[in-house]
Order: sequence, then structure tokens, then C-alpha cells
Amino acid sequence: MTNIKTTLLAVGLLLTLSGNAQPTEATTHYRNFPILIKLQFHNLAMPFRDIKANFSNIGIGLGTEVSYNGKSNWVQQVTTTWHHNKSVGNSIMLYSQAAWRPNISAGFYTELKAGAGYKYAFRPVESFQQMDGSWQSVQHKGKGMLVVPLGFSVGYQAPSVKTYVSPFISYQFLLVSGYNTSIPLLPETLIQVGSRIHLNR
Repeated sequence: MTNIKTTLLAVGLLLTLSGNAQPTEATTHYRNFPILIKLQFHNLAMPFRDIKANFSNIGIGLGTEVSYNGKSNWVQQVTTTWHHNKSVGNSIMLYSQAAWRPNISAGFYTELKAGAGYKYAFRPVESFQQMDGSWQSVQHKGKGMLVVPLGFSVGYQAPSVKTYVSPFISYQFLLVSGYNTSIPLLPETLIQVGSRIHLNR
């Protein structure tokens, strides 16, 4: 419950910050390389299953994006994240996604995105493996895996010639390849709350 309250507080703060920015007609003059900041919640589950469990596993993310057409509606994002998960182990991930971001109305937009990346997952407990006829500790050493992230978002943007903040909420479904031989594709989900910060240049 505490994590849910923290998330709602973060959303409220981001929306408040965005209210200080005024819309402008110069939406085609999109500023590349904003700062993407994310607070995220991880779960090992199929999409929309056991959503409450996401809020037990908190993480952070940092990234940026660049526009394909000089506008905000078609961009390529690059993100690096870390999340804690006591049950399956902590992970770090680097991924890139192409994002299509059509406006709904009055600054509000939706976003569909897909891409690929690399995830390194640490073991949740100390592990052992047999070497030279005896079992030896490999501690929490993990493994790297390929990941395909698919997501959608809703957000608000009010472009300005000055620094402005664009808050969003995202839901990501991850297909992780190479977890082990019996589970070739592992489903995971991320709930992300964050903002794009376009600095004044």
C-alpha cells in the first residue's frame, strides 16, 4: 500500500510540474535528447495478471530519445533500468524502442512502442555449481538474456521554448529469451511512472 501511495504522489507531482508549461504552436520544433526519468515496478507474470505484485518490486530508469521527423509523434528511445525483485533476483537492462505517439486532445497523448534489448539478471540467492568434482559457490552471479519489450503509454505534453516537463505512465510486457532450457521465453511486466524533461537550449 505504501508503494501505491508513493506512485500516486509521484504522478501528482509530475502533473503539477507540467502545468507550469504553456502550449505552443511550434510543435514541429521538437527538441531531441530530453532526459527520461522513470520509477518502475517489476513482476514475473503474463500481462495484466497479479498487477498488485508489481508494486513489491521497485526500480528506476534513465534514458533519452530522438525524433525521426522533427516532431514528437515518432521517436526512438534508449533506456537503461535497474529493478529489485527479491523472489527472482535483481536485474539491469539496456533497451531501445521505436515509439509512435499520437495526440488525443489538449496535450494528452497515447504511445505504442516496441523494441529489443539486453537484460542481466542476478540470482536471488547464493548459488553453487560443480567444478572439478566439488560444489563451489558462484555467489549471486547471474546471466545475460535478450529481451523484447512491448509497451503502451498515456501522457501529457505542453511544448514550450523554455524547459518543460512531460509526465507519462507506461505498461510494458517483456519477453525474455534464454532463461533456461525448460522455459525458452519468460514473461515479465513493468509499470513505469516518469517524465520527459526537455531542457531549455
